[in-house]
Amino acid sequence: MSLQPFELQVAGVRVAGLRRPGEGPRVLALHGWLDNAASFVPLAPHLPHLDLVAIDLPGHGHSAHLPIGAVYTTPAAITHVLDVADALGWDRFTLIGHSMGAGIASLAAAVSDRIERLVAIEALGGLRGPEEETASRLREHVDATRALARKQLRVFPDLAAPIRARMMTNQLSEGCARLLVERGVEPVEGGYRWCSDPRLMLPTAIRLSEGQIDNLLQAITCPTQVIYATPAQSYYPEPMRSERLQHLRDGRLAVFPGNHHLHMEHPARIAAVIDAFLSENANAR
Repeated sequence: MSLQPFELQVAGVRVAGLRRPGEGPRVLALHGWLDNAASFVPLAPHLPHLDLVAIDLPGHGHSAHLPIGAVYTTPAAITHVLDVADALGWDRFTLIGHSMGAGIASLAAAVSDRIERLVAIEALGGLRGPEEETASRLREHVDATRALARKQLRVFPDLAAPIRARMMTNQLSEGCARLLVERGVEPVEGGYRWCSDPRLMLPTAIRLSEGQIDNLLQAITCPTQVIYATPAQSYYPEPMRSERLQHLRDGRLAVFPGNHHLHMEHPARIAAVIDAFLSENANAR
C-alpha cells in the first residue's frame, strides 16, 4: 500500500500528512526546511512493513500555519512532534528525520524517553550559531520580521518555474522536485503560489552553540543511525558533522555519495540501511 493522505487535529491545529499502516515498528518521519511529507514518498515502498507516518510540519505542506504572534522554534517543534504521537495513540516510536527534521528528531530524542530509535539523515543536533554572531543574528531576525508584512507572495502561472527552482537549489531530479512542489503549492488566481508560511523564511533569531549541541547529543540514550551524503553541505561541514557522533552513547554512521536529498534520489540504498538498523535493534530487545 502506498502512502495515503490524512489529517489530525493537534491542540486545535490541523496537521496533514501521509500514512501507510503496517505491522512493523511505528515510525514518525520529519522532513526538512521548506519540504513536506512527500519527502518520504520515494523511501516508503522500500520499507513496506513499517507503520509509517510522515507529517507536514507546521507551516509546511498542507498543515496549518502557526497563529499570528507564534514563532517557529525547535522547542515548539519538539512539543508538536510529541503531541502528534499522542494524537496517533503512540506511546513509544521511532523517529526518522531529514535535514531540519533530523535536527528536530535528534533533539526530541535528547529530551524524551518515548523515542525508541532515531534515524538522522543529513543532520544531527541542528545548526550551530557562533557566540560572536548572536547580536547580529538577532538584529537580522527582528529587521526581517518587521519587513515581512510588506512582502508580496509571487504567483507562478504553472509549476514549471517552482520545479526548476527546487531542482537548481537542491540539485534534485525533476521527479523528486515535482513531488515536493506539488505538495508545497496552492492554486490561486493566476496560477500557483507556495503554501508554506512566509515566516519560515525569517532568519533564526538565536541558535545553540556547539557546546550546547554536544550536551544535548550526550543526552540521547536510544540507538541512533546517522546517514550523511558526501560531499558535505557547506553549512554542515566536515569534520564537525562526523565529530558529533562521538557524543552519542549508541550511534553508527553510514556515508554515501549523493546530494542533500539522498533519501529521495537513492531510496533503495538508504532504506537498506534503515531496515538493517531497525531489524538489528528489534532483535536486540
